[in-house]
Amino acid sequence: MSGTVIHLRAECKPLEYRSALTPSTTKALIDAGYTLYVERSPERIFDDEEFENHTHVQFAHCYKEQAGWKSVLSRFPRGHGTLLDLEFLTDENGRRVAAFGYHAGFAGAALALQAWAWQVTHPSSETFAGVKPYDNEDLLLQDVRASVERAMAQPREDGNHPKVLVIGALGRCGTGAVELCQRVGIPEDRIVKWDMPETARGGPFDEITDDSDIFVNCIYLSSAIPPFISPSKARTSTTRNLSVVCDVSCDTTNPHNPIPIYDRNTTFEHPLLQVPVDHPPKLAVISIDHLPSLLPREASEAFSRALLPSLLQLKDRQSARVWKQAEDLFKEKVGTLSAESRS
Repeated sequence: MSGTVIHLRAECKPLEYRSALTPSTTKALIDAGYTLYVERSPERIFDDEEFENHTHVQFAHCYKEQAGWKSVLSRFPRGHGTLLDLEFLTDENGRRVAAFGYHAGFAGAALALQAWAWQVTHPSSETFAGVKPYDNEDLLLQDVRASVERAMAQPREDGNHPKVLVIGALGRCGTGAVELCQRVGIPEDRIVKWDMPETARGGPFDEITDDSDIFVNCIYLSSAIPPFISPSKARTSTTRNLSVVCDVSCDTTNPHNPIPIYDRNTTFEHPLLQVPVDHPPKLAVISIDHLPSLLPREASEAFSRALLPSLLQLKDRQSARVWKQAEDLFKEKVGTLSAESRS
């Protein structure tokens, strides 16, 4: 039964307001184990929101004041639904039960190294090509190693491997970034691992702009912090060595974004955003908000395995700690909305 999918299509006949399924029968089918997809309809007698009176388990990206968060969050109370946000499912120690962080960092560092190598091997006027998901990790590693080797074969004033600074190096995401660098042959002394002790003094940090070729940001941003990079220095500095930033955390629209040198996301089709600078080298930002999709098989397997124990408790979500906590957080966030937004 769990494999049966039902689609309720929108009726296109003029003045036809009937519906073969109603919100109540739809809920009964969902409770019985069926999967239902309801096509939105401006004609059906039931408002689309009436079919949304159920629980959503998803990444909603609306709890940290991201752009448009009020619009996203308000849909749930208006439709009498509940959001159990996957990003905020945590264990007894406050650690996320499942996250794509490792593979986000892994993929982000891979693209950053490829972008750096492209800058070395191609004229600045040439555009870095788009990328596509890899069937497996080995193919990605093979491509990154080859890119770095081509760059290292070029005559350069500094013949060293790129210096890669990873902030958030002790977390899942940072661990993935560091391990990618190690596995493609970046020497240990060219991988700089920073975490909270190194950033405690507050930015901006000259070590990023002046001492590093590549900066990979892997922090989990939960509150306002001083920026890691000064926009004015990034633009005007004559001592800048930094040429690639990969913002794996990708808090692009967060008002507390600690890398305020860019204002929009990039994509796999167009991975790099050029930052206007007055002096060489060129400075590019990678800000793709779904980096684990570069390795969809490994990322999906790891996330699904980690999430499974919690999913097996979903049927008892009123008493299971992880789900009850997620619902309590939803109610807390909804409470920040105006009464008008909630109804």
